[in-house]
Amino acid sequence: MGEHCVSPAYNVKRVPIEKIQANSYNPNKVSPPEMKLLIKSILEDGYTMPIVCYYLTEDDRYEIVDGFHRYMAMKTCAEIAEREDNCLPVSIIDKPLSERIASTIRHNRARGAHAIDLMVDIVAQLTEAGLSDEWIMNNIGMDADEILRLKQISGLASLFADREFSKSWRNDSTVSDTGNIKFEDGEEFNSDMADNFF
Repeated sequence: MGEHCVSPAYNVKRVPIEKIQANSYNPNKVSPPEMKLLIKSILEDGYTMPIVCYYLTEDDRYEIVDGFHRYMAMKTCAEIAEREDNCLPVSIIDKPLSERIASTIRHNRARGAHAIDLMVDIVAQLTEAGLSDEWIMNNIGMDADEILRLKQISGLASLFADREFSKSWRNDSTVSDTGNIKFEDGEEFNSDMADNFF
C-alpha cells in the first residue's frame, strides 16, 4: 500500500467570499442554461462540493483552482449569498502554479468544455515555463496531436524550440532562364506538361 494520504475534501473550511478570487487561467466555460441549472441546484441542495483553492499566504486570500462557477453562483444570486452568509466551503491544495493549472484542467476536462484560445494560452504558458510535452500529456490528459494543434494555433515559433522536424520535402528544382521550373535531372517543367497534372 502507498503513502497515507488525507484528501483535501476531509478538511473543508468556511471562507468569506470576499477573500476568494478567480485564477487567470481557467479555460472552462458554462453556457447560460447550465449556469441557471447550477444556481437552481445550489438553491435546492446547497453546496454539495467545496470550492478548491490555493491559499495565497502573503495576501491572505484564496485563489480558485476548481469551482469558479460555484463561486459565481453566489456572486450573482443574492438568495444564495444571503442563505450562505456570504461564505463558501473551501478545500485547499498546496501546489506550485504549474501543478495548480494542471489540476484545474483535469477537473474541467472531466466534465466541461474548454475555450480553445485559453487552452492555447495554457499550453504556451506551460511550455515557456520549461515543461515538456510529455509533462503536459501526463498531467493534463492531452495527447501529442492535441498539444501540437494548440501550439500550431498559437503561431509562436518558440513553442517548437525543442522539436525536430523531418526533411521529408526537398526543393530539387530551380527556375531556368526561360522562366520554367528546372529539375535536378535537368528536365524543365513547362506549361505543356501541366496537362498531365490536372
